[in-house]
Amino acid sequence: MALMDFIKKQFIDIIQWTESGDGTLAWRFPMAEMEIQHGASLTVRESQMAVFVNEGQVADVFGPGMYKLSTQTLPVLTYLKNWDKLFESPFKSDVYFFSTRQQVDQKWGTPQPVTIRDKDFGAVRLRAFGNYSYRVADPKLFHTEISGTRETYTTADLDGLLRGLVLQHISSAIASSGIPFLDLAANQIQFAQALAADLTPAFEKIGLTLEAMTVQSVSLPEELQKVLDQKIGMGMVGNDMGKFMQYQTAQAIPKFAEGAAGGGGGSGIAGDAMGLGAGVALGQVLAQNLAAGLQGNPAGAAAAGAAPAAGVKPEDIMATLEKLGDLKAKGILTQEEFDAKKAELLKKLV
Repeated sequence: MALMDFIKKQFIDIIQWTESGDGTLAWRFPMAEMEIQHGASLTVRESQMAVFVNEGQVADVFGPGMYKLSTQTLPVLTYLKNWDKLFESPFKSDVYFFSTRQQVDQKWGTPQPVTIRDKDFGAVRLRAFGNYSYRVADPKLFHTEISGTRETYTTADLDGLLRGLVLQHISSAIASSGIPFLDLAANQIQFAQALAADLTPAFEKIGLTLEAMTVQSVSLPEELQKVLDQKIGMGMVGNDMGKFMQYQTAQAIPKFAEGAAGGGGGSGIAGDAMGLGAGVALGQVLAQNLAAGLQGNPAGAAAAGAAPAAGVKPEDIMATLEKLGDLKAKGILTQEEFDAKKAELLKKLV
């Protein structure tokens, strides 16, 4: 019976792996009940490495090349199996192949804004996106730490872990780079280098080498972007209150125009224009009062405040705008004609 079992048993004389291109990082050679023949051929192609594992313990590691398996080519396995002389009988051992080529265009990003410290704004919540590439550099370490005894282990299996590592190191990378948020967009290469330097040790701990890291975009959440836009606008006008009010007026006019175009009645136009006119007039008064106060002339400030207020007659102008709105709504005035008349009337408010 034992002789028949021996005759039926299949032996392996060629061990090799042809990658399928599906992002496989580790692949276990199918052994089933087969045993490796003495003198069998092991072929490890370029961008591959092979590892022999004996009873759960990593033994010999092979780089690219062709090998005839013997005690000379399997020194660690020879020691583990207590082969004190040249073995001639088949043996059982798990063989794992690892792809060492670059795994390119791996995506990373911040699903939620990440809070960082910034020297200009204090605390900032930002989003960032990019890609990176890596390769398996230490298959023995990768096997023991990550892939284990699974039949296959792919880039998709590893994706969640690596994304988490990137997100974990973003804040410290920005801090170590010393780049303020407003300069990040113009210094994405420097930011990517700082992030790569921070991530390299974490990748090495699991047998990987980080080959490249890119940052493709850095942005703020929408609500913070609006605040930043206002801050930039204020910075453009500086301490000139008059220019600041002009800036605010310019910001308000498009909204007013939208209300005029969308509202069929005149009340919406009149109400919006009233608010806009009052705001512009008040802005001019504040600007003149501030200028007079800086010159040490309180009386002049009061007079400056009274003159513009007396010159503003919003009732007449609002009534005219209301009529113009009706004409535009009926198609008598074009949008361009309405806008021209509206601009002319708004100037009279100040």
